Order: sequence, then structure tokens, then C-alpha cells
Amino acid sequence: MRDVAIVGVGMTRFGKFLDRSMKDLAREAVDAALDSAGIEKRAIEAAVVGNAVAGLITGQECIRGQVVLREMGIGGIPIINTENACASSSTALHLAWLYVASGMYDVALAVGMEKLYHEDKKRSFQAIGAAVDIEAMRQIMDLMAASAPKREGSGGGEGAGEKRSMFMDLYAMAARGHMARYGTTKEQFARVAVKNHYHGSLNPHAQYRERYTLEEILASPLVAEPLTRLMCSPIGDGAAAAIIVPADKARQYTSKPVFIRASVVGSGQDHVPGEPGITERVSHRAYEMAGVTPRDLNVVELHDASAPAELVLYEELGLCAPGEGGKLIDTGFTELTGPTPVNTSGGLISKGHPIGATGVGQVCEVFWQLRGECGDRQVPGAKLGLCENGGGMLRGEAAALAVHILST
Repeated sequence: MRDVAIVGVGMTRFGKFLDRSMKDLAREAVDAALDSAGIEKRAIEAAVVGNAVAGLITGQECIRGQVVLREMGIGGIPIINTENACASSSTALHLAWLYVASGMYDVALAVGMEKLYHEDKKRSFQAIGAAVDIEAMRQIMDLMAASAPKREGSGGGEGAGEKRSMFMDLYAMAARGHMARYGTTKEQFARVAVKNHYHGSLNPHAQYRERYTLEEILASPLVAEPLTRLMCSPIGDGAAAAIIVPADKARQYTSKPVFIRASVVGSGQDHVPGEPGITERVSHRAYEMAGVTPRDLNVVELHDASAPAELVLYEELGLCAPGEGGKLIDTGFTELTGPTPVNTSGGLISKGHPIGATGVGQVCEVFWQLRGECGDRQVPGAKLGLCENGGGMLRGEAAALAVHILST
């Protein structure tokens, strides 16, 4: 297998773009990536396009990548579509990496794209809610309702999947379990949101750029105890793209290539309590592939679909021991000025979460960090970064999960 590098990336701002098509959004991201790499469209030998819910939102199925890329003059090459819930485009990046690492192609394009906003918001939430075992849906809803505190007016299930993403109820249930087991507090979850909204305020690609105090996060409308609205990622539209080449040819395109040290995709599996879950398993394989440890990381982008999700991922990625996530956020360890800044982009909470674009969007942020191009949110001297992106949920853990480790 050959060593592989990223030589250019591009992304749109994430946000609500009812007047823009997926073709328009993808074109902006791909053109920016090509410009960043200094190459022409005709140099692309293969493309992998990640998208999760176009079929449910727009009706476009089957040939999403071909439809979008053909519109911008990219055709005749292998174009592969990947659908893997929120991990759709990080899976696309993995396959583009594999194409180049195997020696099959020398220039591959990875794209993530999503149109999640719809005039009928219920349709958007139902599309997101399809990333579970739909045959077990009633059981899932009953479990959420039974576990919800009585003081939560929604009952834990009412409105989930219609007025809000049902995943927020699942995250809330997991957060309550973490609080009961380790003594984690609502204030500690809220500090994650304070941090990410601050980071997002520094990012021109972020969907939301407002800053909030701890008190404002806690006082925002309740979604599902202990989650308030400002602790949850929004829905959004957007696109992101990356150009992948062999490492030994990278400097033909740029003086500052970013190398893919590890690319690992896995899926959830049945396991007994105490055995490693999907995040631990996939990240461990990535650390081994890259020959690094969590302590070596300078910057991390992870899947903070909710503030509690980020805190739990600190533990699962090995940034701290199990149960120590609350203490880690209290110390400022993951803030922009801390030892290992997490979600310098603002994360899903602030940058936004157009689910099919999220994975490559994370890679864009780490690429820019490692090249020293992040302006006010730059991590000084960043040389090693990790991206973690989970998708869907089955039996209490992500159905699909990708981890990429990048370096200068």
C-alpha cells in the first residue's frame, strides 16, 4: 500500500439554503478543492460521493454522485456513491484513500453533500430518524419514554422524529446514564457547548457564529433532559470536498501536503458489557496504523451531535479515562488554548451538521489546522490531527464509524 496525501480541500459554509440545489453546493466545494490543489477537473481519475438522505428529502436516488458531478463537467470516470448515515462522506474519503493507496488511481476526489432543510421540517427529522433499525422503532420510542424524567414535559418520546431529531432523545438518555454512573453534571455538558459555540464564532464556514455563556446555554429551551437547544447540533445544508494523491507525488501540487496516516471504517457489533464499543475499536486500529497515541494529538474534530456525545467521546477516544470526561472539560483541556483542542471548527453544534457532508467537513478543518491556515482559531504548531465521525445507531452505539488521522 502506498502512502497517501491530501493536497486540496474546499467546503461551503454550512447553513439553511432553501434556494440552493445540491448541485450548486457541491460545485462550490469541488471547485474550491480543485483550486486549493491547483489541478484541473480532467486530472481526476475517480470520485467517491457521500450523501445520506437526498432520496428522502429531494427524491434523488441511485445516481446522486453522477447527477451532481456530471453537471460540473466531471464524467467518464468511476463515480461511487456511499450512503452510511452521518459517516457517509468520511466513508467516501476512506474509499478514495483506498483507491490511491492501492495504486489503482493517482488522483481521487472525495465529496460529501447534503440538502437537509425542507419546507416541512417534519420531513427532515423523519429522514434523520431513518438511521436506526426501523423495525425496532416502536421499541426504541418506548424505551426513551420510559427512561425520561417525569419533569420532562415531552415524556421523552412525544415529538421525537417530528418536532426534533429522535437522536437527541437517544443522546439525552445516554447522558442521563453517564450522570448516574459517574456523577457528570448538566453544567459540564453545557461547558462543551460554550466551548464549541466560541470556536464556531471564529469560523467563517460555521452555520452559527454566536457566543454564549454557561448560563445562556443552560437557560435555552429544553429539548430532552438534560439537553437544551444550544447543546444540540442543528440540521443544515452544505458540501465539502478533498483531493487525494500518492504521498510521493503530493509536492507536485502543493508545498504543504497533509498526509493520511490512518483511515479506518468499522461498524457496530453485539458485545457484552465491558467489551470495547465501536469507537474504542476503530480508534485503536487507527492509532496502531498511524503509530501514535491519543497523547500525541494536537487537534481533534469529533462527532458532537450533542454536547454529551462529545464528552463521552473524550473517554472512548482515549483522551481521558472512563468517567473522566466531565473533569477534562472543567480543566479547559479541550479548549482552543488547551493541550488538545477539540472541535476548533465549532463542531457539529456550531459549524453545523449537513449529515452527508459532515465527515469531509471535519477533514477540511484539520487540513487547514495542520497547514496553519485557520486564522483566529489556529492551534499553534499543530502537526497531528484526528477526525472521528459516527453514523446512525444500532443497539446503543453508532452503526458506522470512521476515524482518520492526518499529519504534516
